Amino acid sequence: MSGSGTPRQASSLLPLHSTEDAGALGGGVAVLPIGSFEQHGAYLPLVTDTVIACTIAREVAAAHPVHHLPPLTISCSHEHAAWPGTVSISAATLHAVVRDIADSLRRSGIGSLILVNAHGGNYVLRNVVQESAGSGIRMALFPGSADWDAARARAGVQTPSHSDMHAGEVETSILLHAHPELVRPGYETSDFLADERKHLLTLGMPSYTKSGVIGRPSLASADKGKELLAGLVESFGEYVSLLSEGETR
Repeated sequence: MSGSGTPRQASSLLPLHSTEDAGALGGGVAVLPIGSFEQHGAYLPLVTDTVIACTIAREVAAAHPVHHLPPLTISCSHEHAAWPGTVSISAATLHAVVRDIADSLRRSGIGSLILVNAHGGNYVLRNVVQESAGSGIRMALFPGSADWDAARARAGVQTPSHSDMHAGEVETSILLHAHPELVRPGYETSDFLADERKHLLTLGMPSYTKSGVIGRPSLASADKGKELLAGLVESFGEYVSLLSEGETR
């Protein structure tokens, strides 16, 4: 992957394996990217979280023998509803869809599912994973905060994680590396910090940012994006090992 050169085609975000390819993998672990369709300032597309989730899933699938599923592209973005283009589904719907996918995988002989979530507002996914105990399919949520912390340190990300909330250094860096054609001009001058967000869930994003940005995208770079993804791929191995061990117990 490169932050320059020929733009990637949209198909590169989707798994293109055949039923025979899937059959050759047998059971094991499936990976489900979960994104969103919400504002990311004036310089990143509404599909940013989905692109990031798909990019992470593609990278981990290239490094590990997992079943790579297509993404869920609309999720819980209610805090961004004030901006044109943002679309949400309810937490109950997201919960039900993920559970239905997990049940289908279980019936096909796949015993584990890792949710690759790129939208922080999908709080319900923690409950889905929590409730999966004893359900017949083991689940995990990736990346966790520790995985992001390790990746951020590896990449030399300067903005603290709390400050880098939305369309900031991390998200912009990943797109600059993996899909630079999606990044519009303006990120270099769009820094905005709002560390005090006590009532975000009640008031939504407009009470804390007029642009929709909370972070410092001016610090983003393709090199940081490359290292962020490499760090996440490294962390992912622990999840595969954990779930694979569980299947053999």
